[in-house]
Amino acid sequence: MGSSERHGGSESEARWCAVTGGRGFMARHLVAALLRSGEWRVRVTDLASTVVLGPGEMEGLLGDALRDGRAVYASVDVCNLEQLTKAFEGVDVVFHTAAADPSKNDLQLHHKVNVEGTKNVIDACRICKVKRLIHTSSCCVVFDGIHGLFDVNESLPYPDKFSDAYAQTKAEAEKLVIKANCTNGLLTCCLRPGAIFGLGDIVIPNLDRYAWMRRAYFITNMEPMNMWDFLDTVQEELGYKRMSKIRIPTIIIKPASYLIDWAYRVVFSHFGISQPQVLTPTRIRYITLNRTYSCNKAVEELGYKPIVTLQDGLKKAVKLYIQLRNKDFSKKE
Repeated sequence: MGSSERHGGSESEARWCAVTGGRGFMARHLVAALLRSGEWRVRVTDLASTVVLGPGEMEGLLGDALRDGRAVYASVDVCNLEQLTKAFEGVDVVFHTAAADPSKNDLQLHHKVNVEGTKNVIDACRICKVKRLIHTSSCCVVFDGIHGLFDVNESLPYPDKFSDAYAQTKAEAEKLVIKANCTNGLLTCCLRPGAIFGLGDIVIPNLDRYAWMRRAYFITNMEPMNMWDFLDTVQEELGYKRMSKIRIPTIIIKPASYLIDWAYRVVFSHFGISQPQVLTPTRIRYITLNRTYSCNKAVEELGYKPIVTLQDGLKKAVKLYIQLRNKDFSKKE
């Protein structure tokens, strides 16, 4: 796997890039955008031993690319440096999107995947002389779980204490990526997306510019919306009426969440009963504190501009969901 010829193309054609966690939701759209650009051949890496294409993918862009060599799939665990090094051979750019499941507040798991895995990605980039590493971080790296955030920018420092294991380890990984900039010819930057939804699309930064290196950027759709308003809008797009809400004061729900968390960990876990993720103290903090982030730095330095509006993104996501749901119902009948 050491040359472009082995992956379906010659050196004179499109360059190779690699996407870790390439079968994740956001990464699928990134892969599609890279292929559509015509400038890149894509090495899609993920944990599964073989790639399983979803509805529409087999006859779509990715399916075609896998058949004609513009894309290849490699089974790679970011915790395995040897696998990463093999996957990054001949690659110019690495998009690192792989991460542990944020809903699992397991520090050991998150440290292994998010921190040690990212260190392996950096080491593999150096070994393979990769030119650029673009790391998918998260807005949560500046959130302490206690104070709300309003239109904050990248000057906001990391908190002394993080909201959960995911945020803590994503911040550690981000520091590693920024520190790795300009070592062994590798240029790095971090992107901090907010909540990701819908079909969407991805803006591919101009990889030949250097202003972005060794920096982190908040990436949002620049249309702040309260989470409950967001859920109401989704309901309306699905054809349901808005439901009346029962508001429980946070002074009650927060202590209750800790009690529920204790009960599941100490009592219910012995009976094989798992805790609903929405009831964890971390999730309660996330849904009771407002957080908005400024994208001005990404706009000014990367030329970032959302391709899809919030409303259009919701409509497309709901439309696809309805289509898939109807297909599922048809199969059952």
